[in-house]
Amino acid sequence: MRLSYCVVNTGKRELLMACLDAIERVTPGDLEHEVLVLDNASEDGSVEAVMARRSGIRLLVLDRRAGKAANDSALLQAARGDYCLLLNEDTELQPGAAEALLQALDADPDAAVAGAHLLRPDGSPQQCAWRLPGVGTALAGALFLHKLATVQSRGPRTRRVGWTQSSAMLVRRSAAEDVRWLDAGFFVYSDETDFCKRLRDVGWHILWVPAARAIHHDQLASDGAGAKRRIVEFQRGRDRYMRKHHSRAAAAIVRVLSAWSYLARALVSRRGAHRYMLHARQALRPWRGEGLREAVETGRRQPPLQKAA
Repeated sequence: MRLSYCVVNTGKRELLMACLDAIERVTPGDLEHEVLVLDNASEDGSVEAVMARRSGIRLLVLDRRAGKAANDSALLQAARGDYCLLLNEDTELQPGAAEALLQALDADPDAAVAGAHLLRPDGSPQQCAWRLPGVGTALAGALFLHKLATVQSRGPRTRRVGWTQSSAMLVRRSAAEDVRWLDAGFFVYSDETDFCKRLRDVGWHILWVPAARAIHHDQLASDGAGAKRRIVEFQRGRDRYMRKHHSRAAAAIVRVLSAWSYLARALVSRRGAHRYMLHARQALRPWRGEGLREAVETGRRQPPLQKAA
């Protein structure tokens, strides 16, 4: 099997159907492939909708919600393809995307990951590849140089990057097995950052492929409690990454620099001041508060696990 499409669904049936429609629409007829959907304990009829398609989709159904890293690892382990294209339910591949990603990894046997160029529904580009986090990138953020110094998803050609977002990310399955999949200690956020870092540490590298385009709807809940839980989880994941791959001193410096950058934005923002203040407080003390993990563990309803904050 050459390619496994690996889709995580967290309870957005209509977006999931659009994602699966796009896969059917853009996949070349001669490409040997399979489609796997992991349903992360949805309650909106997504499972029934997938089963009704009668299109040979392999369906993995969880009865209790798990984190994004655990979901992606389960799909990678269940897949039969040499390559696995990880997709969120809110992602729609555009024509030629799968072929461009496959060509990029075929042409570079030392590359483990190829990330797609993510677009908003209006066609404008989303940031989706960056340098790996550290004191330098945190300092760039504190000096408002993030876009210039850290963002790497720009330019017309395939390039090596630090890490890429997993909303549409092609993975060489043997490389994923080489590092024992994604680290489920990251519930959501920073899981793909850690994955790319560990791949790089053992000699693989990461690509961003602008010719491979995908629409990313990036659905986020608007309720205050949901936003706060996401911010807690986002800052928790960032701090866990720093403590895992850097010194305690570096992690502490990044906490202070990150808090400052959010505070400065809160002071000048008209619309997002409250959100930036939540980020600033959480960045300084990321171990505080309840995140998405706690919402799952206590059985409360929580918003879908999406990759943005």
